[in-house]
Amino acid sequence: MTRAERLDAIKEILENATAPVSGSYLAERFGVSRQAIVQDVALLRNQGLEIISTPAGYILERVKRLRKIIAVRHGKDEIFDELLAVVEAGGRVLDVMVDHPIYGEIKGTIGVGSQEDVTRFVSMLESSGQEPLLSLTRGFHLHTIEADSEETLKKIEDALRRQGFLFVG
Repeated sequence: MTRAERLDAIKEILENATAPVSGSYLAERFGVSRQAIVQDVALLRNQGLEIISTPAGYILERVKRLRKIIAVRHGKDEIFDELLAVVEAGGRVLDVMVDHPIYGEIKGTIGVGSQEDVTRFVSMLESSGQEPLLSLTRGFHLHTIEADSEETLKKIEDALRRQGFLFVG
């Protein structure tokens, strides 16, 4: 199989998937390394495909959605509540960013859009024993939030404001 054929096959798998497709699965399916799949996904993105990387795997974005970067602040023990507030209001949390005084912007993928995703993400974070990025900035961080409408984005901000997470300068 040529690389072009593999790219077409990956695209078809993602188009037909109803759940995230792991890079490990794709690597095994095509008999290539996980790194080769990462490079293939990068090429597909360069071709214009909206492929989202999540902790559970790759998802092909089928519908254009609105995105907004919001500033929040809370403790590490409130991550679940913050993420759940966003997804319950109809949004998706794509990533987390912090501005480190030495390293500059540090960004990590979150990719949660359901309560199940939030539970899985927080469980992975807790079981890893690693500190979340917000611990580098005394709780202050940014999220790229995705929603289907301006009204939903407003509902998300209102939910975060009610819980005291939305950062207001």
